[in-house]
Amino acid sequence: MAPFQEIAARHPDGVVDLSIGTPVDPTPALIREALGAAADAHGYPTTHGTLALRQAVSAWFARRRGVPGLDPQDILPTVGSKELVAWLPLLLGLGKGDVVVRPAIAYPTYDIGAHLAGATPVASDSLADLPQDLRDRVRLVWINSPGNPTGEVLDAHQLRSIVDDARALGAVVASDECYGELGWGRWDPAGSGSAVPSILDPQVCGDSHELLLAVYSLSKQSNLAGYRAAFTAGDPALIASLVNSRKHAGMIVPYPVQEAMRVALGDDAHVEEQKDRYRRRRARLLPALREAGLTIHGSDAGLYLWASSGKPTWETIGRLAELGILAGPGSFYGDAGEGFVRFALTGSDERIDAAVTRLVGASR
Repeated sequence: MAPFQEIAARHPDGVVDLSIGTPVDPTPALIREALGAAADAHGYPTTHGTLALRQAVSAWFARRRGVPGLDPQDILPTVGSKELVAWLPLLLGLGKGDVVVRPAIAYPTYDIGAHLAGATPVASDSLADLPQDLRDRVRLVWINSPGNPTGEVLDAHQLRSIVDDARALGAVVASDECYGELGWGRWDPAGSGSAVPSILDPQVCGDSHELLLAVYSLSKQSNLAGYRAAFTAGDPALIASLVNSRKHAGMIVPYPVQEAMRVALGDDAHVEEQKDRYRRRRARLLPALREAGLTIHGSDAGLYLWASSGKPTWETIGRLAELGILAGPGSFYGDAGEGFVRFALTGSDERIDAAVTRLVGASR
């Protein structure tokens, strides 16, 4: 990206960097206050997290994600969700010969985690499409819904199909759901839509969480990327094993962050306010991209617009750089991402407006 960053930097009105999904809006005051109030943290925090935090996570799952009655014992705070994605194969005991399946277009850390454990990553959206020799070795299946970078959402029927196929193989299914609160259109409860389903929803998994883990981060919904505030929940045996391993590995969420998470999960107002910001930015940027000749694919949820111009990825990146706009190259997300670019909605209102002006102006 370096040459394109240099080109974009020459624009007289500055760069509009929509290439990385880093939140730019303030962390809500009530969360910062909770962090400060817990700053006298002279003792070691618990790896499993405080009971109050785990109860808050359980209540949040029931209220926001359609997962009632989740036992707080089956919840574990993590040092951001990326950390868990990278280390989960190793913590599950995977190694040489084992297969980790991830979506065809996906965040690169799924592959990195497999490599760290010595396992083999395989890109596929369907276990049924894998040759038998690979199917027999599948030990972990990653789901990412809503997806990064595509913004595609798997409905309850699609999730259930993956869960059933994986369970038949004895494989763990880990569902990365960090964009779950950011559904649009048919997936936007603020309109006439439905909430994005979780893998722990009874419609998906029945009355058992066996072999299932839901992974969630507060980075997006609460602007807590700098706090490294996340958690996983699901199969009691898997959570117990992860807690034990992480005690020895020192993977512990600091107590002040645990308190900040507890308060954040109990307040829905700031989540809706932040989603409204992204909704407004999306409503401005999406038609401007279309007017500039790009086609939007997927993008039903999440913080990104997944687009193509009909040209190779880097040709599109170059064209945008001439306008002073940086987007994420689709090829960074696997071979199936070639020809696409990703636009993040995490620019400030002023920078989003600047991008809209340039895109519309270039189309005339």
